[in-house]
Amino acid sequence: MQAVDPDLWIRRFHPAGPASARLVCLPHAGGAASYYFSLSRALSPGVEVLAIQYPGRQERQLERRRETVAELADEITEVIRPLADQPLYLFGHSLGATVAFEVARRLEAADVKLAHMFVSARRAPGLNRNQRVYERSDQELIKQIRSLTGTALDVFDDPEMTAMVLPAIRSDYKAAETYVYAPGPKLTCPVTALVGDTDPMVSAEEAVAWSEYTDGTFELRIWPGGHFYLETHAADVVSTISAGMPA
Repeated sequence: MQAVDPDLWIRRFHPAGPASARLVCLPHAGGAASYYFSLSRALSPGVEVLAIQYPGRQERQLERRRETVAELADEITEVIRPLADQPLYLFGHSLGATVAFEVARRLEAADVKLAHMFVSARRAPGLNRNQRVYERSDQELIKQIRSLTGTALDVFDDPEMTAMVLPAIRSDYKAAETYVYAPGPKLTCPVTALVGDTDPMVSAEEAVAWSEYTDGTFELRIWPGGHFYLETHAADVVSTISAGMPA
């Protein structure tokens, strides 16, 4: 595999102290590193937020899109492994949670000890709903995205913008929906699962099943809201992350 350029993958929005913990944030399907700007601002300077930018969007628009979780996890692992000289934490939302899990598996297999993994709005790895939204028409895919009531939905009111962003969204959905969990050793790091109580993409039962994938401690946090509950409970999410880090 060709060497991966960290500058393509990692965005740092705010300065952090020399001894700060590092929180690697992985976006949802169709999401970009900029989604974590506010989280970075809230945690800086005590935590260095490293927001991952997947290929195929924003300034990486012209790059080849990745359509499997495995390929994303392989490249992201290569990028962040040298950064484990400081306590390393992972946060993934939706697709990002599955990618975070596979990154965690790869890091622990390489004897990199993770401090904590936070998985948001995503069912446990072995639970597949076989929805295959990525195979639907553009109109049906947009309808699915709108049903999740995330930010920046007005982009779909502009045909040119829609044509620009939809290919990456479809590729991300394909990565999420074709992912198949391969049995292996449990993680050793603590895991916290975060979920909205009306999220159509994951139930509380599907979220609590994350506890079966680690020998570390597990916690489930539930807030009112849907798939993007964290946009109305940002302070709670920040508190939860901070509570999972040493004082």
